[in-house]
This record gives sequence, structure tokens and C-alpha cells, in this order.
Amino acid sequence: MNNQMEITERERLSREDAAARLHALADALARHNDVEFDRGGVHFKVHVPDEVDFKLEIEFEEEEREIEIELKW
Repeated sequence: MNNQMEITERERLSREDAAARLHALADALARHNDVEFDRGGVHFKVHVPDEVDFKLEIEFEEEEREIEIELKW
């Protein structure tokens, strides 16, 4: 039985609103062992251990730039 789940969310935000979301996630990671999300009326709680693998990827293309941050455990 496969217990895999993936939630992807994309939306256009101002730079300031994107920073506020990143701040909120960073604050939750720093203070708690769990990070909580509400999406579509469903509440998710994700346990985060004391150590994680951190990946930062920056891509430069002709018309687009991308910063991707990944946490794994």
C-alpha cells in the first residue's frame, strides 16, 4: 500500500507577501517540532525532526529566474 501524498500550491504574490510566507515557515521551524498548514479546509501537521537536509537551488534562464528551497528528512 502506498501512503504517499503530495500537495502543490502555486500562486502569484507580491515580493513582500512571499517574504512574509517564508518568514512564517521559518518561525514555525525554529519554534516547533511540527509545521501546520490549512489547505482547502483540511488541516495538515507535519512533524519536522531536529536535523534536516537543506538544499538551495538557483537557476538562471534567458527569461526566468528561480530559487528553489528543499527540506528533507
